[in-house]
Amino acid sequence: MKKIIVILVLIAVAIGAWFFITNRKENNKEAAFNTVKLKRGTLENTVSSTGTLSAIGTVEVGTQVSGTLKQVLVDFNDHVKKGQLLAVLDKRVLKSAVQEAKASVMKAHAEQEQAQADFKRSKRLFADKMISEQEYIQAKTALEMAKASVISAETALDRAQTNLNYAEIRSPIDGTIIQRNVESGQTVAASFSTPTLFLVAADLSKMEIQALVDESDIGQIRLNQSVRFTVEAYPDKTFTGFVNQIRLQPTTVNNVVNYTVIVNADNPEHLLLPGMTATVDFVAEHIENVLLVPNAALRFKPTEAMKQTMREQMKKRMGNSHGRQRTGPESNPGPASIATSRSRRRGFKMVWIIGDNGKPEIAGFVPGPSDGKFTAVKSSRKLKEGMEIIVGLMENGGSQSNRPSFRRRLL
Repeated sequence: MKKIIVILVLIAVAIGAWFFITNRKENNKEAAFNTVKLKRGTLENTVSSTGTLSAIGTVEVGTQVSGTLKQVLVDFNDHVKKGQLLAVLDKRVLKSAVQEAKASVMKAHAEQEQAQADFKRSKRLFADKMISEQEYIQAKTALEMAKASVISAETALDRAQTNLNYAEIRSPIDGTIIQRNVESGQTVAASFSTPTLFLVAADLSKMEIQALVDESDIGQIRLNQSVRFTVEAYPDKTFTGFVNQIRLQPTTVNNVVNYTVIVNADNPEHLLLPGMTATVDFVAEHIENVLLVPNAALRFKPTEAMKQTMREQMKKRMGNSHGRQRTGPESNPGPASIATSRSRRRGFKMVWIIGDNGKPEIAGFVPGPSDGKFTAVKSSRKLKEGMEIIVGLMENGGSQSNRPSFRRRLL
């Protein structure tokens, strides 16, 4: 029985020794790191959106009178000048109205002359006391009414003449016909609203985009901000523009609040056409010649050996600064927690680098903007261009891993 107990004890001691030696070898084995060189470059942060292209200074040309179109003198894409004749309505009814108004004016003038003569006669008779005052007032009133009838008839004539002039539809601006909604012989009615006959674009060499920007991104949009955009017709070509207007009236689409942002863009080659859908990138931030830290380095988790090295360095620093070394679990925090707490207080971020001695070291920096892949370095005492930054561990012959290692314990 004693022999069996002794054998079991020896076996337990052997197993414990084997675990101890294996664990020590693993802890002493240096990890292979996956690193990248710290480089300088350009960082951009953009806000993406979509919008529809339209011409700047588009004017709808309609008609103020009803009638039948006798002639349509322009077609799509025609260049027109201000005052140029675009279409003509049938003028027969309008000319008749003008003639009728002229007759009314002549009649009103005749009635005025008769009333004027009657008033003069009544005035003499009233002065000789041959008619009553009431008859004199009636003659005076008839004269005033005749004068009013003349004014009314002349106004009607002017209106009829204006309507006749409206039968000739002319371009209000210099531009290009981008839309034509009518044909010869078509009847147009201008009873309640003016029908649109033509759409004239003032200048197709300048376009605008009405882009919808989400409420979460509208704070990054500002006037005169640089904009890049593409259209499906030219997928390999990038166009540029700038923010001209941010409209305050929101638009709700599928319970998402959006704001309309007007982007102006030059179109010297006339490649951009009204109605095209543009994919827009608003350049919120653009920084050149700045150190760029890969975001993978910020997510790197150090090994136990790296933590132990960092812990010893922190003990030495604390011992030198305070003249004594604190003990106890509460006074011996891990290097990651110490670095994290200090970095949070100072607004720093921490990364691991390969030092001059070939061993990993921790380095802090003040972060700048980030585009999701890289973070700009505003300032840092330690980070320099060309340094090797650790972004992961190489395990099992070169596979990358960011998982923390765990030490095996003999229970």
